[in-house]
Amino acid sequence: MRLGLWAFVVAIGFGGPACAEGDRAGDFDYYVMSLSWSPAWCELTGDGRGDPQCDTGTGKGWVLHGLWPQFEQGYPSYCRTGMRDPTRGETAQMADIMGGAGLAFYEWKKHGRCSGLSAPDYIDASRRAFQSVTMPPVFAAVTKDLTLPAQVIEEAFRESNPALSGDQITVLCDDGLIAEVRLCLTKDLEPRRCGSDVIRDCKMTDAALEAIR
Repeated sequence: MRLGLWAFVVAIGFGGPACAEGDRAGDFDYYVMSLSWSPAWCELTGDGRGDPQCDTGTGKGWVLHGLWPQFEQGYPSYCRTGMRDPTRGETAQMADIMGGAGLAFYEWKKHGRCSGLSAPDYIDASRRAFQSVTMPPVFAAVTKDLTLPAQVIEEAFRESNPALSGDQITVLCDDGLIAEVRLCLTKDLEPRRCGSDVIRDCKMTDAALEAIR
């Protein structure tokens, strides 16, 4: 176990890239899977909306933000496609890993249409991508707010996913909070190197990791 990760365990105490709109569906180079730290999203956005995801006792940590088709530089969005939109039932099936069905529909509109997949296949790919990553169990023990180097978050993910290299994962901060982890995947959902516009790690040595609610 790396020293930074060990410090994280002790602290717990066991107690804008360019984008293009209207591109052709299926024309992209790789995927970026975005994982949001739910407590940070609630602090920054969800509480203001009164989102049920942020209620006390929900116990959500890392949730799927989205699976995004990506170019080597930039990304497509709102692509033209003849595929039908997902049904309410199909998006509702993603609430367990995305925190709600509304986000699932939005992600389909902005990103999923660019995948070239049907709505059910894109939803399935998103779930498979999420399930392909082992969430570090140490995060389930975050029951109090912590301050730690952002690099420790990456170390924890790499500790639990030995196949990941440093250029395949990036950690983002927002307003001083650990907010997001992004992993880069091939079209077959295997880890691969991120494009230069995606690799922009948070370098904070005193980032805040909000406690799970």
